Amino acid sequence: MSYRIGIDVGGTHTDAVLLDEKYQVISETKTPTTADVSTGIYQAMREVIRKAGVPREKIRYAMLGTTHCTNAIVERKRLNKVAVIRIGAPATLAVKPLVGIPEDLRVQLEKYVYIVRGGHEFDGREIAPLDVEHLYRVANEIKGKVDSVAITSVFAPVSKNHEQKAAEIIREVLGSGIAVSLSHEIGSVGLLERENATILNAAVVNVAKTAAEGFINALKAEGINAKVFFGQNDGTLMNVEYAMKYPILTISCGPTNSIRGASYLAKLSDALVVDVGGTTTDIGVLIHSFPRESSLAVEIGGVRTNFRMPDLVSIGLGGGTIIRVQKDGSFTIGPDSVGYELPEKGMVFGGDTLTATDVAVALGKANIGDPQKVAHLDKGLLKQIYQKMVEMVEEAIDKMKTSTDPVPVILVGGGSVLLPDQLKGASKVIRPDHFGVANAIGAAIAQVSGQVERVFTLDELGREKTLELAKKMAIDEAVKAGAKPETIEIVDMEDVPLAYLPGNAARVRVKAAGVLSAS
Repeated sequence: MSYRIGIDVGGTHTDAVLLDEKYQVISETKTPTTADVSTGIYQAMREVIRKAGVPREKIRYAMLGTTHCTNAIVERKRLNKVAVIRIGAPATLAVKPLVGIPEDLRVQLEKYVYIVRGGHEFDGREIAPLDVEHLYRVANEIKGKVDSVAITSVFAPVSKNHEQKAAEIIREVLGSGIAVSLSHEIGSVGLLERENATILNAAVVNVAKTAAEGFINALKAEGINAKVFFGQNDGTLMNVEYAMKYPILTISCGPTNSIRGASYLAKLSDALVVDVGGTTTDIGVLIHSFPRESSLAVEIGGVRTNFRMPDLVSIGLGGGTIIRVQKDGSFTIGPDSVGYELPEKGMVFGGDTLTATDVAVALGKANIGDPQKVAHLDKGLLKQIYQKMVEMVEEAIDKMKTSTDPVPVILVGGGSVLLPDQLKGASKVIRPDHFGVANAIGAAIAQVSGQVERVFTLDELGREKTLELAKKMAIDEAVKAGAKPETIEIVDMEDVPLAYLPGNAARVRVKAAGVLSAS
């Protein structure tokens, strides 16, 4: 018998589970998320191992869904010293790199920014030959001054040649250990958003490395020699090496872990998932057991990007959401929250702040803390507040549906006890066992995936052979990320004809997923 640990870091709680090889829950725990993130992770890990009482040498896998990279970008802390290289002169000189990035972040990233001649047209023709001499000058100038390099070339998803040549030069001069992020591996078509995503990826490489090494060392300190995986934002896993190369893919992995965990616990492959935490409620869509992907550009820490992200609606409602009542009887719900301080500040725990949890307990909807501490509150007003809370969730559910037909809704997250067993727009409401730690379960049971998204010219190979090539590329990516080759399946594929490109072009996206490898 072998075991696996799944840990997921939320804004309020860090959840951990220990599963056996049949994915049965052996133990689970919730600990407060700490300001430095890592301390909370180690506390949750030790607690879940202590509760399980299983032989430590039998714990073979450890999966972590972390907010380290998100927090670093939002807080502007612990970022790498980055050199930004755009290959696109003379065509892109009018709009410089870092345009649209908030001032406080731009100050940290704008010290080493270069635009080099080169890049491609949308049909793969060169805008200009790559200026190799300029790249060598840039490499020598930044040597010893930066520890990460972001390279973006115009229409790199169509032709990646200039990015790859630039990376070779950078590694030749700065050494093979330098972290290099290439835009064609991270974002899709759209220069500025793809460049931004690549720069952010380059900026959080050290954060991911520190998080990974800290987690591995903490496991070893507990006598556990487990293979470590990170959760990524499509609901699958990646090994440590892959996570250090593409740390930006850990952003938003928490909600996707919850969606995957909800699918497993409720035994449903298509449904809406409502994940209620201490700070926010996230609503996502399950399609064939995986989260639906967003088709829109996404902002991270004020930076507009276009790499893949889950399609989510988040509302400021959770267990710790602060309710403010005015003298005239009007009230506001959030969006701020007491977060992990709920056990100190919530009224049912003896605090003086009215929260969503207090409202639910006072109305008998939830059994948390001491109901006597909220028994004096005006029930009529509380019913109005509770009705508004439910309506907020029902409106969000409505936004995520693609038709007016009712759909199954799975409630997960510790805060989901606040919601009733019936919701408008839901054909049925399911609150599965272990709903409070669905996110950690989603991390523990996740498969390993690989994805390719690029523009192909169908005239070269024909449509069938092109799609086969894309499938093979996705499978190769899944193997690199840590999947067993014989278990890999294609789980999602789309090809969109691009009528404005010559050569019968199409944007092809293929995702492959398989069981994680023990080797």
